[in-house]
Amino acid sequence: ATEGAAAAPHRRFEYKYSFKGPHLVQADGTVPFWVHTGNAIPSADQIRITTSLKSQKGSVWTKNKSIFEYWEVEVTFRVTGRGRIGADGLAIWFTEEQGLEGPVFGAADKWNGVGIFFDSFDNDGKKNNPGVIVVGNNGKLLYDHQNDGSTQALASCQRDFRNKPYPVRVKITYYQKTLTVLINNGFTPDKEDYEFCAKVEDMVLPSQGYFGISAATGGLADDHDVLSFLTFQLTEPGKEAPTPDAEIPQKDKEKYQEEFEHFQQELDKKKEEFQREHPDVQGQPGKLFEQFFTDDVFETVSDRELRQIFEGQNRIHLEIKQLNRQLDMILDEQRKYVSSVTEEIAKRGAGFPGQQGQVSQQEIETVVKTQEEVIRQVKEIRSSVTDALKSISGAQHLGSAGAYETTQHFNDIKEHLHVVKRDIEHLVQRNTPSSEKPKCPELPPFPSCLSTMHFFIFVVVQTVLFVGYVMYR
Repeated sequence: ATEGAAAAPHRRFEYKYSFKGPHLVQADGTVPFWVHTGNAIPSADQIRITTSLKSQKGSVWTKNKSIFEYWEVEVTFRVTGRGRIGADGLAIWFTEEQGLEGPVFGAADKWNGVGIFFDSFDNDGKKNNPGVIVVGNNGKLLYDHQNDGSTQALASCQRDFRNKPYPVRVKITYYQKTLTVLINNGFTPDKEDYEFCAKVEDMVLPSQGYFGISAATGGLADDHDVLSFLTFQLTEPGKEAPTPDAEIPQKDKEKYQEEFEHFQQELDKKKEEFQREHPDVQGQPGKLFEQFFTDDVFETVSDRELRQIFEGQNRIHLEIKQLNRQLDMILDEQRKYVSSVTEEIAKRGAGFPGQQGQVSQQEIETVVKTQEEVIRQVKEIRSSVTDALKSISGAQHLGSAGAYETTQHFNDIKEHLHVVKRDIEHLVQRNTPSSEKPKCPELPPFPSCLSTMHFFIFVVVQTVLFVGYVMYR
């Protein structure tokens, strides 16, 4: 038993018995390899088996029977509703025939196979719902609705799967005549957080069957949404899995072969027509490609990398040029500011002799030292910019090797500019007295163009003229 448990079976994904979003539905509203009936509504990301309306039934089933003996399915679903109690529930099936419609959670009764029921309504009043129930059938038994299938249950567990923050996940494994049910309650986003629910040993199921999932509502209602249904074939260790050709029925093989031969004939006809219309490219398969796809359309990986390196180097080159221009502007402003500060300090020294002149001399020496330091740093910046430009010109021939050095020079230039800016601000704050504020020059007095005597004479003359004109009229 220990050796059998240690040797895990080989798992192979079966896409024809699975579905998963996104792009779950085709343009005509169908799900590939599956058929849906009743009130089931497929969409791009999920299949809503039933909506939260009363007396709804729906189901989805695989179109083809499985031909593998052992299997494992992983189902992700949501059961949500506004009420404290939901109804009726959801069922996962493996049966010999499709149970498209019926009274057992939306599927047919008297099935031959197994059904795993997620029953959310307490019919027998024992307060053991929501729960998970495993019910087997040989095609002759009627499901006991009144007792929630407890008289027919092969195994069960009580789990609340309604209104969870994350989708509920169920893993059902049938291997070596043992059925195991694991469930993830949807409390965490961890997809592998499964816990044991039920196990049935010595269970014999049909060697071939259909996978399906169904749901139903009654007086109460829930939304039953299935996000994914993934099926895996299990093969015993040391036993070879059947080849894909062996899984295709003989009738389908003949159909596919006929379609292939028809397609091959159509292709030969197209080739002959093309050769008649283009005799110049006959016998030269590469010439046709060159005719429609020139070398300018495509580029190799090395060409693309080299182009990207050159584009990056050119952008860095332009940025450094712009930075050099800005640095020259800063130097010009610095020189102007030094000259103005020197003149201002000289004026103060001339206007306030004695002790004030001594203080002005100290300020002059401090300013001179500061400016010498600034000029030295600016020279270093200019030399670094020159070195960066040289490295860029060399990097365009060396490829990506100089990209790092150029980037480092660019970062050094940014740091030096911050130092220059900080020194200038410090110099302005130090040499500008806080009490003095710049004032605009006073405007000269506006000259008077009209005297008072002339104004009164003009008024009297105008009045006399106006009175004379009125009397004349």
